Amino acid sequence: QVQLVESGGGLVQPGGSLRLSCAASGFTADYYAIGWFRQAPGKEREGVACISSSDGSTYYTDSVKGRFTISRDNAKNTVYLQMNSLKPEDTAVYHCAVAWHVIAALAPDSYDDWGQGTQVFVSS
Repeated sequence: QVQLVESGGGLVQPGGSLRLSCAASGFTADYYAIGWFRQAPGKEREGVACISSSDGSTYYTDSVKGRFTISRDNAKNTVYLQMNSLKPEDTAVYHCAVAWHVIAALAPDSYDDWGQGTQVFVSS
């Protein structure tokens, strides 16, 4: 059974850091593209970062480049999102997802199975 479980969210002050974890089970995460997405109230879900299934290449949406880093620990079957220099506009529910049929993508429609999400709240 495919399962993705996010953790690591919470309340942080602007400029602070958080590391989100996406623990995968039921499949081998490094064989597939894994993405991180976020959805703020009243906004559409947007792709934040992804790591490819082929060579581990990483991709980011422009608003997080230089601040967020996606990585993968194959031994733990877990994908991480390190978030630094957080801003209030980063506040959202963050989800991870797996894509069975694409090498890499930031478009949510490319992903097939999703975790329940973890809340990130950036505020002073």
